[in-house]
Amino acid sequence: MDEEHSILPRSMAKPVKQPPKKKAARQPSTPVNFWVRFIQITLMLAISLSLFVGLLLALIIAYDMSYSQHIYPGVSVARIDLSGLTAEDGAARLSQQITYPSQGLIGFKDGEKNWAAKPGELGVYLNAHDAVAKAMAWGRSGTPTERVVKQLQAWRYGVNFPIYFIYDEGAASAYLNQIATKIDNPAQEASLKVQGTDVVIHPARSGRTLDIPKTLEKIRPMFNNLESGWIPLVIYDTKPAILDVSKEAETARRIISAPLTITVPDARTGDPGPWIYSQTDLAQMLTIERTKDSQGDHYQVGIQIDRLRPVLQNAAQPLARTPRDARYIFNDQTRQLEVIQPAVTGRSLQLEKTIQVIKEKLRAGEHTVPVVFDTLTPRNTDNATAKDLGITELVSSYTSYFYGSDGGRIQNITTAAANFHGVLVSPGEIFSMASLMGDVSLDNGYAEALIIFGDRTIKGVGGGVCQVSTTLFRTAFFGGFPIVERYPHAYRVSYYEYNQSAHTDTNLAGLDATVFVPLVDFKFKNDTNYWLLMETYVNPSARTLTWKFYSTSDGRKADWETSGLTAVVEPPPARYIENNELPPGKIKQVDWAVEGADITVKRKVVRNGQLYLEDQYFTHYLPWSDAYEYGPGTELPEEAAPN
Repeated sequence: MDEEHSILPRSMAKPVKQPPKKKAARQPSTPVNFWVRFIQITLMLAISLSLFVGLLLALIIAYDMSYSQHIYPGVSVARIDLSGLTAEDGAARLSQQITYPSQGLIGFKDGEKNWAAKPGELGVYLNAHDAVAKAMAWGRSGTPTERVVKQLQAWRYGVNFPIYFIYDEGAASAYLNQIATKIDNPAQEASLKVQGTDVVIHPARSGRTLDIPKTLEKIRPMFNNLESGWIPLVIYDTKPAILDVSKEAETARRIISAPLTITVPDARTGDPGPWIYSQTDLAQMLTIERTKDSQGDHYQVGIQIDRLRPVLQNAAQPLARTPRDARYIFNDQTRQLEVIQPAVTGRSLQLEKTIQVIKEKLRAGEHTVPVVFDTLTPRNTDNATAKDLGITELVSSYTSYFYGSDGGRIQNITTAAANFHGVLVSPGEIFSMASLMGDVSLDNGYAEALIIFGDRTIKGVGGGVCQVSTTLFRTAFFGGFPIVERYPHAYRVSYYEYNQSAHTDTNLAGLDATVFVPLVDFKFKNDTNYWLLMETYVNPSARTLTWKFYSTSDGRKADWETSGLTAVVEPPPARYIENNELPPGKIKQVDWAVEGADITVKRKVVRNGQLYLEDQYFTHYLPWSDAYEYGPGTELPEEAAPN
């Protein structure tokens, strides 16, 4: 029986001795046999390798499939092994083993006071989902080789991921805000107020404030390290911006310590003031304003001056004084100037400056305060001399006559002429009559007298003023001074053509000048290098007005000629005007006829033999008729035509 098929145990079989075989002689190998053998071996190796690789791939695939929903072995989070767990189970394990948010403790201290909170109350939450997602993702990305390597790495050496926490700082801030309500105590600034006439001070007080941002900075490291412990609250003291108001309180007390009296320096009868304000008034006007400067915040105590402003504004005009030059006459014997009216220094109320001074004085405790004026100095004071002004002689004089004038007209001539007596005209100045005439009214000393109004002569205030303007015109005209502005009358007026013998001199026609303030003015120019002094003299009994110019002659002489009356027009028929104030049958003449005419007056002024000035004045006079007034029911002459 063959050995390979023996059913006996190998130990019971006995070997059969065979005769020794002879070794066959070794045949030499050929190249063909070598390569055949090589190929056979190579094929066997390739087949074996393929079988091995296939088996290995099958094992890898089976491994991946078995962990498709589980975490690979060796993967942990926060040293907690999650091998083979699903994501849900892994998150549950982390939540069970990591208890810091719910069991940790963060304490806060402020002296004897303390507060404690779990990290979860301060906004710390476990982010197990993201941590497990990281663990689950290990070994599942990259090339197949990279995935296998990572899986082997986890299995052989282990892989650990940190735990993730979510920190909601808003929750911690809200918690600290609750603590702040128990800690915060705002600072109280010093302040003052007025009660009645008393000044009351409220002292300053420091405050405390929980610094939440700084305290949060101390919490973060403890959360990062999952630590519990006590944190000292960061609290800073708040100092009030205004610590002391005693100085301002003293100022307020000074302001209301006595009544305020506002006075007028150099007061005259009729000047407004003084104005007195009681302590109660001052207390009501007291202002306490918060201000800030380079030294910090503080209070400014002052006076609300609005109550005083209207009073002072209303007083400005009554208190104003126009500067007035001194007036002089020239003494022909001593050849010196004599003051006949002292100079007046003008003044103008400085409202804003006055208000400022009142504030300053009150703060300093002064309660009698004068208003502040701007001083307006006159051109000529009382100490001017003839030598200083260049006044040495009479350079021009003219006398006009007003025969037949009634008392009202004489009064008006006297009043108007007085405005110019002793007046100085500076070198180069254009003198205006209207500037000194002022308002021609009853209040200024004028009376009612006959005036020309339209085509009638009627009673009116100021009749006779043109006697003064005509006299000045002729004084300047014959003195050789330039005439800047002159208006003639519309009709010839007999008063301006009288000569010394009370006769009419038609050569004087065309040498009149009218003024009607402020519309019609008369002006001439002092074109010399010297001051000019004007003097006016009225002689009511002689019915004369004399105007004099004193200065220093520069050698000028005036020559003139008149065309006389030309283009004469006869007066129109007489006019009859009914006057209800006259009795029946009464006829009264109120106007006298005069011819109309044209007149041209020419003048040449020669100075030191040379023609200096040449001018002419043309005047057109309208004719003027007789006029009569009659009482109601009066029988008029046949030629009369009622008007």
